[in-house]
Parts: sequence; C-alpha cells; structure tokens
Amino acid sequence: MVLRLAARFARDRGERDCRERDREQAEHAASLWCRHADAEWIVSAQAYTAAEAAFPAEYLEALRGAIRKCRHFTVNNLNRDFVATRGFSVVFRREQVERVGREFPFFGKYLERALRPDCNAFYLNPLELAAGSRVDPHIDRSLRAYCKDVEMPVHVSVLYVEVPAGMQGGALVLARGKRVLARVTPKAGLLLGFDGDLTHSVERVESAGLRLSLVCEQYALEPDALDMVPAFAIETRARRY
Repeated sequence: MVLRLAARFARDRGERDCRERDREQAEHAASLWCRHADAEWIVSAQAYTAAEAAFPAEYLEALRGAIRKCRHFTVNNLNRDFVATRGFSVVFRREQVERVGREFPFFGKYLERALRPDCNAFYLNPLELAAGSRVDPHIDRSLRAYCKDVEMPVHVSVLYVEVPAGMQGGALVLARGKRVLARVTPKAGLLLGFDGDLTHSVERVESAGLRLSLVCEQYALEPDALDMVPAFAIETRARRY
C-alpha cells in the first residue's frame, strides 16, 4: 500500500513537473527571437508571428506618403474603440485583389506578402495614431457591418509603416481571455500576424509623432456569408464630390 501511494505521488509530481515545463517553454517561445536566413528577425508562438525588416525602407517611405496623400485618408470610420485615430478601409473579396492593386498600387507589395491563400474576404485599413490616441481592447469582426453573424477572421496582419523615434506608449497588447500573450513594441518594417480570435489593444500614445500601420483582417467565409460581403467597397469619412 505504501509503495503504491509512493508510486502515485511520484507519478503526479512528474506530471506536474511536465506541465510546468510546458508552460515555461510556451512562455519562453513567446519571447524567443532567432536569426532568419534572410537576415530578418522572427518571433514565433502558437498564436502570433512577427518579422522585422519585412519590407525595405524605400517601400515604407513610399507607402507612408501615398497613404497620407490618399483622398480617402481622414478621421477614422472605425468604431468607438479607436480613439482619436485616422484612416480609411477597403473591403474586398479574393477575386477583387487585382482591382485593389489598381486603385491602390501602393498596397501591392504588402498584399502580395500578407494575404493568405485560404482566405476569401478581407478588411484592409491604414491606421494612424498621434499623441493621445489609443485603441481599446476588442476582437476584430469589421465585416459584421455586412453580415451580423460573421465569424471572426482567421488571421490579422499588421505592418508598421512609421513609428516615431522614442515613442512612449503605442504598444500592441495581444491577449486570449485574461491571459496576455504579448506586448509588442512597434518598429517600422515589423510585420506582425496573429490569430483572429485574439483580443488586442493599443496603449495610449504619450509622445509626439505619428504611428502609422497597415492592418488586414483575413476571413475564410462560407458561401452564404461571403455573398453578403461586397466584392469591393471603400469605407471613409472623407467628403466625396
């Protein structure tokens, strides 16, 4: 009897030790950076990935200028979670990717790299934050305006186009439930991807300068839901003449 109890105690302790090691390894993986073959830095975890220097500086500079010169770029059309932000949104289905490229050629290289082949509907928006701006915790479901029961996106892709030097605040926080998975400090050229069911927020920007990112929600919708989504649409508060 004593031997059986001792064996059970040892087995239970071993299982607890294994679970603890798994937890530590998962937390370590969430902050592990390793050198990529193309001289990029990659961080990988189950729920998100990030790559530094995803695009050359020349492309980021051209993208920054084109977004701000775009006639649709103004006070944001997004919901109240997006406090004091600017931008516009492009809704499109897979068959309209070429049209997006024609109307917004500056998005082309980003879309070529970021869009997943298993997704068929997309919500693309440049997002600019300044001092005092923030984004409150939310889960992306921007296509809900067209299909109220739309599923969450499979994936969300974020490219940081411009980040002011020495920026205070403005970090992206990723969470699943109450568990924070990552707090990402933006850097120009960083390409981030994360599961579409993650709660995320952007901490209030406390310093001067403009933080510009390009965000794409990517959906894999069933035919009935996909039919409710426009093949191509632009959402903006800019005046139209």
